[in-house]
Amino acid sequence: MRAYGFTSYGGPETQIWLDLPAPDPGPGEILVAVRAAGVNPVDWKVRAGMHRAFLPLTLPAVLGREVAGVVERVGAGVTELVVGDAVFGSSDAGGGGYAELAVLPVRRAAHKPAAVSFTDAATLPVAAGAAYDAVGQLGLAAGETLLILGAAGGVGVAAAQLARAAGVTVIGTASTAKRSLLESLGVAAIPYDTADAELPARVDAILDLVGDLHVVQPLLSPGCRVLTVADPSTAAEFDVRPLTRRSTTTTLTELARLVVSGVLDPHVRSTFPLAQAGDALRTVESGHARGKVALVV
Repeated sequence: MRAYGFTSYGGPETQIWLDLPAPDPGPGEILVAVRAAGVNPVDWKVRAGMHRAFLPLTLPAVLGREVAGVVERVGAGVTELVVGDAVFGSSDAGGGGYAELAVLPVRRAAHKPAAVSFTDAATLPVAAGAAYDAVGQLGLAAGETLLILGAAGGVGVAAAQLARAAGVTVIGTASTAKRSLLESLGVAAIPYDTADAELPARVDAILDLVGDLHVVQPLLSPGCRVLTVADPSTAAEFDVRPLTRRSTTTTLTELARLVVSGVLDPHVRSTFPLAQAGDALRTVESGHARGKVALVV
């Protein structure tokens, strides 16, 4: 199969096209013919070696963690899915979605509804999945106020939609260029450069997606629930909870249902053919991508 990956930890210069044998699904796994793959900041961070302490890889490795496609083969013990099923999900460590074929653990895969496109489905497991877990773990209730730090990224946009659908007032920090995106979601946007002056007097919960809670220290009271998806050192420094990822079939199924019902828009705004995988990752790594980015295989 054709795949796009990297040969060593470092910058974009380590990225390379790979010709690999088709992988075999093991027990509890499925082999998927990839139709679309999500492109996320975590992809270049893995390549840069930022996650190597807890995400061991055998190099060269294929980039990407989330895909949507059609089941080609199933491993031993798999009864939930069969050959020909349209599915989406996320890989385990060393999986790799920037490829023609990918192996997914069945516990992290789900049926793709016909009403959800392959490109939309491929961008749900990582960012929208993290947002779903975060909103649930914060225990948000209608009438409460949530502050999202870094609200214009993939996780923030999904979290804002989920919280708003639950009757929560959402305030979000973002760059001035992305203010209109947040406002279109019903989010009160605060530019990064004026955040100190524009923060509210209090909020019920804070979702930290940038790893810098210094700017909101006046809001960190015993009555404010705080969750961070940033580096573990942030949670330790401010004595707040880190996000616990679940990535289960149940979560993915619910996310797809929310897309079908119109509650959640994955905001896929840029698609690239697999042949331009390097350009797609460069767009995300630049920090200037508007909405989600997906590869079409």
